[in-house]
Amino acid sequence: MKFSKNQLNRYSRQLILKKIGIIGQKKLLKSSVLIVGAGGLGSPIAIYLTSLGVGKIGLVDKDNIEMSNLARQIIFDTKDIKKNKSSVAIKKLKKINPDLNFKSFNKKLTKKNIKYIAKDFDLLVDGSDNFRTRFLINDYCLENRKILISGAISKFDGQVYTFNFTKKKSPCLRCFIPDEPDDLDTDNCEYEGVLGTLGGIIGSIQANEVVKEILNIGDTLCGYIMIIDGLKLTFRKVKLNKRFNCLCNEKNK
Repeated sequence: MKFSKNQLNRYSRQLILKKIGIIGQKKLLKSSVLIVGAGGLGSPIAIYLTSLGVGKIGLVDKDNIEMSNLARQIIFDTKDIKKNKSSVAIKKLKKINPDLNFKSFNKKLTKKNIKYIAKDFDLLVDGSDNFRTRFLINDYCLENRKILISGAISKFDGQVYTFNFTKKKSPCLRCFIPDEPDDLDTDNCEYEGVLGTLGGIIGSIQANEVVKEILNIGDTLCGYIMIIDGLKLTFRKVKLNKRFNCLCNEKNK
């Protein structure tokens, strides 16, 4: 694989990094990432992964853009209102980096379609806004031994998790939340509110974790939860152990 002059220029600041270089950039260009949700988290995740040169990016979101989205979903503008999120986002991402491959999935992720949508992607990033989807992605990645970078925001706080199911030692979302909430479809941001900048902070960290996992560099978040308090501006890295009677332990027997 040879780089064009435009690619050498585009990725020049990454290519001079010893932990990335030519080999690392080739890995990024050959990788594939599926982003679930094109909202407050999905927007910055998609923009950064596109800019960094992740070769194939899929984006899943069935929702249409609303005025209330614009305070935090930075890939959209007022002209996009009432249009589908994933379709509009992909069009804009192509303008940022036309050399990459993009796929828009204008549909709700379900137990029936996730295996068809996600099968051709190396790594999944969860930017969804409800527990039903989060548990669905967690269980699929566990079953298929894929890496999952998950994030969540509410009010002034955010969390990031990495679940590397290619390794048997990895905990899962159910280790942290063993009992599913009563209302799996509730969007906490809609009822509790959220500061728009949290999407940028957490989404950027998720994108950073994607790069680390693809290139196998740095310290992984696998086995930990990163908790961010936006008001106090504190970052806490909390150990997350596998729960002995969790689904992830049963799958690894």
